[in-house]
Amino acid sequence: MQAEQLSDRGPAYCISRYDSCLFFFLQVSGAPSFAIDYKNNCFQKDGKPFQYVSGSIHYSRIPHYYWKDRLLKMYMAGLNAVQIYVPWNFHEEKRGVYNFTGDRDLENFLDLANQTGLLVILRPGPYICAEWEMGGLPAWLLQKPNIVLRSADTDYLEAVNTWMAVLLPKMRRWLYTNGGNIITVQVENEYGSYYTCDYNYMRHLRTLFQFFLGDKTVLFTTDGNTDREMTCGTLEGMYATIDFGTGRNRTAFSRQRRFEPRGPLVNSEFYTGWLDHWGDQHAQVDTQKVSRMLGEMLSIGASVNMYMFEGGTNFGYWNGADHDNRFRSVVTSYDYNAPLSEAGDPTEKLLAIRNTISKVTTLNLSLLDTLSPQGPVRSLYPLSFEEMKQYYGFMLYRTKLPRDLPEDTPLISPLNGVHDRAYVSVCGVFQGLLERDTTLVMNLTGKQGDQVDVLVENMGRVNFGSKINDFKGLLSNLILGKDVLTDWQIYRLDIDGAIASGWPQSGQRRSPPNPVRGPSDGPVFYQGTLPPNGLAWDTFLRLNEWTKGQVWINGVNLGRYWPKRGPQQTLYVPGPLLSPTQPNNITVLELERAPPHTRVLFMDRPQLDSTAGKTSQLQTTDRQT
Repeated sequence: MQAEQLSDRGPAYCISRYDSCLFFFLQVSGAPSFAIDYKNNCFQKDGKPFQYVSGSIHYSRIPHYYWKDRLLKMYMAGLNAVQIYVPWNFHEEKRGVYNFTGDRDLENFLDLANQTGLLVILRPGPYICAEWEMGGLPAWLLQKPNIVLRSADTDYLEAVNTWMAVLLPKMRRWLYTNGGNIITVQVENEYGSYYTCDYNYMRHLRTLFQFFLGDKTVLFTTDGNTDREMTCGTLEGMYATIDFGTGRNRTAFSRQRRFEPRGPLVNSEFYTGWLDHWGDQHAQVDTQKVSRMLGEMLSIGASVNMYMFEGGTNFGYWNGADHDNRFRSVVTSYDYNAPLSEAGDPTEKLLAIRNTISKVTTLNLSLLDTLSPQGPVRSLYPLSFEEMKQYYGFMLYRTKLPRDLPEDTPLISPLNGVHDRAYVSVCGVFQGLLERDTTLVMNLTGKQGDQVDVLVENMGRVNFGSKINDFKGLLSNLILGKDVLTDWQIYRLDIDGAIASGWPQSGQRRSPPNPVRGPSDGPVFYQGTLPPNGLAWDTFLRLNEWTKGQVWINGVNLGRYWPKRGPQQTLYVPGPLLSPTQPNNITVLELERAPPHTRVLFMDRPQLDSTAGKTSQLQTTDRQT
């Protein structure tokens, strides 16, 4: 990212959060594949468990020159997917005349999402609702005055067939299994709320979609949280998902389970806000309720799409209307009280959602594949670094809670067997740490089956005396209450190799400029750049208010920092490591907590004494580079 000018004395450089808690990432390998795992009640992406955190954004409501900006902001909020509607009438205003250019260039939008690293949940209709003019159906359909829309009416199906024969072939190349980023495709939309309840219509659409997209594409339906809607809107061969707002996840997911006894829990429209009609007060949905419910759903492994993540604008004549007791037209603004405002500005809701995501769920399911491409070793009991042939750096130990822990339960290293520091999380939420000789007990809570991750750091082997046979890792069992933790998956982490190869800057999930930044508890990668200034002189890196971790510049490991403990406050950066003409990549692995500002300073002299640093700082700030 670009430098942030903090004062006229000199720049400090911002580091953006690249990925959330290291603990909770899953391995991905092999040819692209996406499927429903009915045995383990989850999605499978490339043969591994997958949970999506998605947001709805409508390209038809946002000028195309802002598409990339909005997608980048969604990515930096922690989303790994974006959900989009395709409004039929937006592309075929006149029968037989198709427009896929400019603000209607759907494939350009898909490409930008792919460049950003966002997967796509596609909702091509033919009906979409979306508070859009006629629910996306073209008005020229009404030239047949007796047409029965959204049914097996022959006139309607003829038009649908023609449109889908244009649209779906364009989408096939963008399927994840074909190297694109579309993972699932919705058939129709909330059909159970429509009066016709025509199963022949839904069967026809299922056959049509399978013909153009292939019979292995994951097709799904979305319906409201009532028995009637789920009954009329679902059909065998299309995975039934549900939608609801704050406060209903237990009853709603129970209802989904009645229609889909196995497979992932999915809320395809989790309402972050609501629409406005002319004459209404502006709708608002409480930020804390949204954040709390999102956390609850993600913590139980549900995949969630937030509707909307940015609403946008009903430009021209594209607003829809409702008619229950009376006709009510939707306003021009589709702000929706969403996390991104109508103009794409981050809101407090976005910050709260980002914080929830960072604490609860997976954000980048390729990280462990990058850092541990060989995958885990399974062992009943923990294995040491030496047994795993991982001699330096970090290893990840993963297991599950053996029982419910509603109250704080001690996790104990009874034989001082953590060599040297262990960072512990449950379901991706950082719980605390164990440290050799000093911290042998910490507390955990959670539910039976929750994932426990223990990231162990080798702090350096003894180099003098009788203790030089200094083994690293978990050298003895960890005891949780009265239970011995067993059945471990153990990952060797080649962080240095990944960074030396250009990760994360060269990864598929590119890091955008000017991201939303913020601290997160537990191990987190941050990345940024030091812009070139024509010089490549020795300098010293200071991480004010950072806690503990490791720093790499241009792929070279500078070493550990620990200013909270001290005395050392700076890291030496040899001049030849820096490029005078190209941006210099900075990667920080913060193990405990970064400061809110996520800035680092480059200075002209070292600070090796934590007490002296406070007095010498005034002498050095004028010389920052």
